[in-house]
Amino acid sequence: MYLNTQRMPKCRLAATVACSVATLVVLICLTSAISLGQTTGQEMNIASAGSDGSRDHASANGVSASGNMNAEVLQELERMRIRIQQLESQLRQQSSGRTPVTVDSGQQLAAESPKFLGASGAPAATIQGDTEQPPAAENKPAKAEPFAFADWTWLNGNPRTKEAAFDSKFFTPEVRVDVAYHYDFNHPKDDTIGGSSEVFRSNEVALTHLGIGGDFHYDHVRARVFTQLGQYATATPRNDASYSRGQWQLDNAYRYLNEAYGGYHFDALHGINVDAGIFLSYVGLFSFYQFDNWAYQPSYVSSNTPWFFTGMRVQIFPTEKLKIEPWIINGWQTYARPNGRLGLGGQILWRPTPWLSVISNNYGLGADAIGIPNRTRYHTDDSVEVKYYDHPERFLSKMAFSLTGDLGCESGGGANCTTNKKDALGNIIDHKQSFLGFMLYNRWWLNKDRYAFTLGGGKINNPGRYLVLLPPINGATATTGTPYFTENPGDPFKAWDISGTYDYMPSQYITFRWEFNHRHANVPYWSGPGGVTPPGGNNGTPGATIPGWSPDLRKTEDRATMGILVKF
Repeated sequence: MYLNTQRMPKCRLAATVACSVATLVVLICLTSAISLGQTTGQEMNIASAGSDGSRDHASANGVSASGNMNAEVLQELERMRIRIQQLESQLRQQSSGRTPVTVDSGQQLAAESPKFLGASGAPAATIQGDTEQPPAAENKPAKAEPFAFADWTWLNGNPRTKEAAFDSKFFTPEVRVDVAYHYDFNHPKDDTIGGSSEVFRSNEVALTHLGIGGDFHYDHVRARVFTQLGQYATATPRNDASYSRGQWQLDNAYRYLNEAYGGYHFDALHGINVDAGIFLSYVGLFSFYQFDNWAYQPSYVSSNTPWFFTGMRVQIFPTEKLKIEPWIINGWQTYARPNGRLGLGGQILWRPTPWLSVISNNYGLGADAIGIPNRTRYHTDDSVEVKYYDHPERFLSKMAFSLTGDLGCESGGGANCTTNKKDALGNIIDHKQSFLGFMLYNRWWLNKDRYAFTLGGGKINNPGRYLVLLPPINGATATTGTPYFTENPGDPFKAWDISGTYDYMPSQYITFRWEFNHRHANVPYWSGPGGVTPPGGNNGTPGATIPGWSPDLRKTEDRATMGILVKF
């Protein structure tokens, strides 16, 4: 972020300074000439003083007059010198252009921050009459830009680009391309992969995401627009059921927008940003953009938690090492309100040293189960990232790990956070509905960060399945549901995964990625050889059974990925 100080037009101010300097030079030359003439006249008067006493009086009068003239000239020169210093100081303030201020920060910080242009600064001192004024004081040093004291490109979930490929005072463009080939060892005959918010088709070259947009910034006003083209345009909206409540087809209205918000930057503390619209959530540590992550397929605590929010956020930077960000949002990764209540949440990001980042995301009070207005969701997502080895001069240049833990539950409407509640007859009236999970990743960088290897995985337990991604059986979505994989209170779901990722990064703007994933669930969940699509394509209502057919679901999935990830 930057500020631009601008009061008087620079051309006019520069001309004023130039004229003042020229006047000063003329006065100096004139003073020198007068002094020389006076000195010569005084020498002539002294030489003839002995022969004519009347000349003593004339010489004294001449010396007195010349002394008064010199004093006036010197006073004028001093006033001109002070005025020139003031004008030069004002010109330097304008010529300095951008003054760094606070940056926008979710995970994406310091490496590439949005910019702002505005007006600030104190007026220059003026001269009244013959009263001498001290030179105008320089502006106070700008406060440190948040998180700018270190290089954070090593973080999981943060872009590794160190500078934008293009930039201007008004707009910083951004382009992302995510193309991948996924090979599913289950060989589903319909090439459909389920259980992921990043991978959707098997044995095909797929354009997962094409993002085009960037950041607008001028006079403290900020805005970001980024497209959601490719497979994300259908795969992301289908996980949100909120658009089915009411009219106007919000799933179609927003499906091609990945980020779209506007806001304002205030020069308070180390910066305050107020934004409203659609913005990334960063619950689950990993970025929505694969280029920013250590792995292509994140574990469940990231893949199954929100990628975006619709609402308002306030980013407050009390210091250069701390961000506090409250949210008022429509719901848990929703375009609309699932029921009649908004959700509240927030993020705390603390980076005390260049090798440590601590982030906590919390959500509550939202009623996120469609048609169940008295059921409330709570969730906490907490991560720590540590760079424990940093020797860029060696072949093994860096090592770091990230650890994330999630805990959540739902309460009300037949669900309970802690245990199954029973009536007097022993019948369960409130089922335990909770979420518990973790993921751990370790990354090694080699040969000046040109190569990297990541090993990681995680595990979840989600009774009630309220955060399990619904398999796309017969075109099922979060709105329709499916009888072939229910998500009712008491339905069990436990799963774990492990992955290995190798990256080749010849430029800061591209990553060639190879990855292997092994995933396992305690119930049939992953697409098997028979696939999840009925013969002849989707048939009838996704929420109904089809006589004589059922999807082929398996407990295990093994998958290989080759991807090309580009970011400008």
